[in-house]
Amino acid sequence: MAGETVTQTKWEGKACVELATPTAQEVWPLVEDFCNLHKWLPTIDTCYQVDGTLGQPGMVRYVATTTTSNEETMIKWAKEKLLMIDPIKRCLSYEVTDNNIGMKSYVGKSTVTPINDDGKNGCKIEWSFVCDPIEGLRFEDFLSYIETALQSMAKKMEDALLSTG
Repeated sequence: MAGETVTQTKWEGKACVELATPTAQEVWPLVEDFCNLHKWLPTIDTCYQVDGTLGQPGMVRYVATTTTSNEETMIKWAKEKLLMIDPIKRCLSYEVTDNNIGMKSYVGKSTVTPINDDGKNGCKIEWSFVCDPIEGLRFEDFLSYIETALQSMAKKMEDALLSTG
């Protein structure tokens, strides 16, 4: 093994969830509202704009969650930069630019698409990512977190839309 270089490959993953009733047109405004992630993702305590123009590429948000372990409270945070937003295709992408959770590079993409050709009765939300391996975490655990987070987020969005619709 001496003299050999070990290259770590990127982690790539995707989670999808289908909502039976809300349409892509109804769900997209909730997803594209880049600074209100805390309303939909139960693990996020706060999310707000720190730089740039709201809803425009280059805008940066700060997201944080408070965790308690062995009676010690820790704030885990990240700054995320909006790279692309396309209201026609209902997708956006962002990258983590700074954090205290061990991410060296991370680019995420969220897409909302209709389930049916007529655009009615349901939609699919997809959350995909490419990142460097995260120290102290297994890929399977990170993907499981993304899947669980998306399921929770989709349920909160669906509940909110059904209660107002």
